[in-house]
Amino acid sequence: MENTKKFLKKLGIEDTSKEYVSPKRFGDGGQYRFEVPGIQSPKTMKALLDASKQNNIFIHRVTQTKGIMMLTDEEISEMVSLAKDYGCELFLSVGPRATYDTSATVHTKEGSRIGYRLRGYDNLVYAIEDVKRACRLGVRGILLYDEGLLWTLSQMREEGEIPENVYFKLSAHAGHSNPASAKLLEKTGLNSLNPVRDLQIPMIAAIRNATDMSLDLHTENPKSTGGFIRHYEVPDFIRVASPVYLKTGGSVAANHNWDTTEAEAVARIKQVRLVKRMIDEYCPEAVASPEKSDDLAIPE
Repeated sequence: MENTKKFLKKLGIEDTSKEYVSPKRFGDGGQYRFEVPGIQSPKTMKALLDASKQNNIFIHRVTQTKGIMMLTDEEISEMVSLAKDYGCELFLSVGPRATYDTSATVHTKEGSRIGYRLRGYDNLVYAIEDVKRACRLGVRGILLYDEGLLWTLSQMREEGEIPENVYFKLSAHAGHSNPASAKLLEKTGLNSLNPVRDLQIPMIAAIRNATDMSLDLHTENPKSTGGFIRHYEVPDFIRVASPVYLKTGGSVAANHNWDTTEAEAVARIKQVRLVKRMIDEYCPEAVASPEKSDDLAIPE
């Protein structure tokens, strides 16, 4: 095993000690940011952002998960406007996915491993069209589920086919959970990785040690992905995973594509407040990214 570990170290992959502290930061100097996922419509997004202002909690990133193709141009434009006025990132997810097309396999126990990946040439084209449409309407954050699509879009970003300031984030539904996979994704052009939701702190530390991109960690989860709540681990998330997005409010939803109501959006802000309390009590020295930072992928 020692020879294997020596080779991994040459690749920039190694184990970390229990005392590991990430020295890495966002470009604005922050260690952590708040992200609220599962916000599927303009009215829900408005309710969320209004509630955040009332509670003096800044949300750095809002993420929609049902798919770009499930939104009208007017809805996307309204969400872009809300994000610009508030000063937060808006990430929309790619619509085409195995669960939406004609795949029967994806609905079986074994076939579920396909996840939300793309099947065939046509679906790859559809997914790219989904992203290009969002970019035309001002969106600068895209949530992906497919590694091949990530590679393709990265090539398009390099060649000017889509804006150079578009950020790519890969979902936990892609199933990545080790430092080698994370390193490969980063080299492929990924800006932000959401590893699987149930990784232990040392596992997260090993991924952080091997990569520089931001990590997106669930502080809580919908019932469909376990329903577990990790609020007390948040100080450790910040310590080992900085720069990190704390994905909060998921326990309010039943599943990934849940149509969050306006009342549930307000409930998600309560969950963010609970996480913020953990930070204030157990790691008050932790530094949050400032509001409306130039380092945020704010829509244009």
